[in-house]
Amino acid sequence: MEQPVTVGRGIRPFGEAPEAFDALVGASLTARVSVDEHGIVTGWNAGAERLLGYSAGEVTGHRAADLLAEPIPVRGGMPTLAGLPRWNGDVALRHRDGRKLTVGILAHHRPPGADAPAWLIVSALTGRQPRAGLDESLVSWSFAQSPCCAQAIYDTRLRLRRANADMERSTALTEEEMRGLRVSEIIDDDAGLRAERGMARVLRTGEPQYEENYLRAPGESHEHAWSVFMSALRDHEGTVQGVCLSAHDMTEQFWARKRLQMIAEAGRRIGSTLDVTRTAQELADVTVPALADFVSVDLLAALDDAPEPPARAVPEDGPLLLRRAALRSVTPGAPESAVAVGAVDSYPAGSLPYESLRTGRPALHEVTDPAFAAWLAREPARAARVRAFGVHSVMTVPLTARGTTLGVAFFVRHRNQEIFRYDDLVLAGELAARAAVSIDNARRFARERATAVTLQRSLLPRRLPRQAAVEVASRYLPAGGHAGVGGDWFDVIPLSGARVALVVGDVVGHGLHASATMGRLRTAVRTLADIDLPCDELLTHLDDLVARLNTEEDDGEPGTAGSTGTSSGDVGDTCLYAVYDPVSRHCCLAGAGHPVPAVVSPDGTVDLVGLPAAPPLGVGGLPYEATEVVLPEGSLLALYTNGLIEAADGDLDTGVHRLREALARPADSLDALCDRVLTALLPRRPADDVALLIARTRALDANQVATWAVPAEPSAVAHTRKGVVAQLERWGLSDAVFVTELVVSELVTNAIRHAESPIQLRLIHDTSLICEVSDGGSTAPHLRRARTYDEGGRGLLLVAQLTERWGTRQGATGKTIWAEQTLSRP
Repeated sequence: MEQPVTVGRGIRPFGEAPEAFDALVGASLTARVSVDEHGIVTGWNAGAERLLGYSAGEVTGHRAADLLAEPIPVRGGMPTLAGLPRWNGDVALRHRDGRKLTVGILAHHRPPGADAPAWLIVSALTGRQPRAGLDESLVSWSFAQSPCCAQAIYDTRLRLRRANADMERSTALTEEEMRGLRVSEIIDDDAGLRAERGMARVLRTGEPQYEENYLRAPGESHEHAWSVFMSALRDHEGTVQGVCLSAHDMTEQFWARKRLQMIAEAGRRIGSTLDVTRTAQELADVTVPALADFVSVDLLAALDDAPEPPARAVPEDGPLLLRRAALRSVTPGAPESAVAVGAVDSYPAGSLPYESLRTGRPALHEVTDPAFAAWLAREPARAARVRAFGVHSVMTVPLTARGTTLGVAFFVRHRNQEIFRYDDLVLAGELAARAAVSIDNARRFARERATAVTLQRSLLPRRLPRQAAVEVASRYLPAGGHAGVGGDWFDVIPLSGARVALVVGDVVGHGLHASATMGRLRTAVRTLADIDLPCDELLTHLDDLVARLNTEEDDGEPGTAGSTGTSSGDVGDTCLYAVYDPVSRHCCLAGAGHPVPAVVSPDGTVDLVGLPAAPPLGVGGLPYEATEVVLPEGSLLALYTNGLIEAADGDLDTGVHRLREALARPADSLDALCDRVLTALLPRRPADDVALLIARTRALDANQVATWAVPAEPSAVAHTRKGVVAQLERWGLSDAVFVTELVVSELVTNAIRHAESPIQLRLIHDTSLICEVSDGGSTAPHLRRARTYDEGGRGLLLVAQLTERWGTRQGATGKTIWAEQTLSRP
């Protein structure tokens, strides 16, 4: 279809035909000559014939240099121009009739391989013909009708002299109405003052000025971004006679840049933590007021307790239950919201959030839309807020990630009079998609962390066992940061002889595997403690165990937990093992790369127990050494993991100083003291797990312990038995006489027959009755089933049946066999 084009005073159509176009542009008004790389003429048009008088047939195939009346004023002639992309200048040519013509030419050098001659040479036949009237008219029309920008010309007193049509439209004033006014008088805005100051700098310096303004001009229905150029207008002598102001509408580029900035800001701010609520709030914070005046983020209420989102997020017939996770408003207190943060609201079928989640697509609505109006008709409270705040447009954007529907984000405008547009919906969808991935990550992390915490707590002691040696209180705090649950642990283990073992350990790494490894180590410590190994020997056995675990995991398949760097395969597991004896008030301690414990004496003095330096578990090669201290009754022994003292900005000295200050102050109870220590040393969300165990020592009175030296003679058994009966009568334990006599007879008789001197009997009366027989031998007895005709072998079986528990432990100079009876309560 041909388009009418105005040419001169008439209208003449032309199509795609080359001849029609040539006629339009006057192809013969330009001399066009093509020359190949050898300087041979390959093309000659009618304009060239008109210029030099030669026909195409007379010139084509001949050397172009033959047309020169004088050499080209370039060294070496035309062949030397081969390295130039273009050349222009005056050339002396010879006309067919012999005249010499000086012609201005423009020669284009085409690159090698182009499907065209090497040179295209052109010369305008009408370029030097004076048409001043037409030129002046064209310049005037160009200024007045320029569609590319709004332009105005100001004199040296910054008074408007001329304005084009775009400037008239943008200001809603005619040129005549603006003439003689300054910019600040035409636009009563800070932008007008800034432009006026820029124009003054142009007059003063002659240098162009540039500004960007974002404003709504009087003639525009919405705000625009303007790129404003101000340049000097000079006369022939170079004197500045005025200023030209050109304003380019760059609203689309401005908003594209703003959207990119918002997306970049969202990438930086959204998902800074693995917390669902915080991530939802970050989405609201990023988009208010940059995109909306009010934003709420609502998550499916079904996600609260479910390990996985429901298969069908939106019920077929409604209602949809959503919990408000976050909101933000330009109005303090967010009075636009009909739902408080944390509350659950019901959305019926047909409501905007329901339909957006049902379709899975973001939606844009104006308040006059039938769907919006129908929903508000059923929600008087929301309708009242819409009317009160002047809400005019909303967007609902589903929050989905990895095929899982999580909730919906609601965007509202009321203060910003611009209604939401499609570009805003696209931007909101991009931001919501980013936030949804972060929310899903946080949700998955919270689920996995809850699993790890549950496992961790299930592996820690649920109730500290009853024992007479110490009063204890403990705390375990999982990490609050990205690292997840670690492997910190503690234990209280009753031992024979009314003693107690206190243990604190830390498994390197975080997550489920660290928790599982912690459980294995705690079980191993309990097993080793049950056979009453000395402190240093127990850590040596534990070190061998960890080394074997590391070897097993290093030999595992790639990708297993042992090769991830979060398992016990990473050397660094630490442990502190302490055994306290309330009879002697001695405490034996040994550590494996663990922070040293603190001791608070009854007068409030806090000291750190000096332990020999020792490597973490699993390193091997170096022995562990034990340290023994005497603790007065009522002393406090504090055992902890490194997460407690490293929380003070990673400064161990500062952490230890704060710990000593917190322990030094009196407390109503050990639980209160634990809480005070954690408050003083830890932030609200510690970066590492923390285990804390505080024990107050007790001591048994001398009248609660009875000791006899037993001669290695059979007759000593009866004498010892009489002494035991007398002691039980003094303690008021007549009910325990029969069993105790049998136990003492069996254990003392075995020591006399099978062991070495010295032999000693000790009775300990506390919450239970403990009978201990020590001798100088190292051979431990074993429980066995005696055959029918055996004369012996039934004594230990009898002891095991009559007592609560029994066992043996090795000492520095022999062994001790013990049996414990549970005393009946009144």
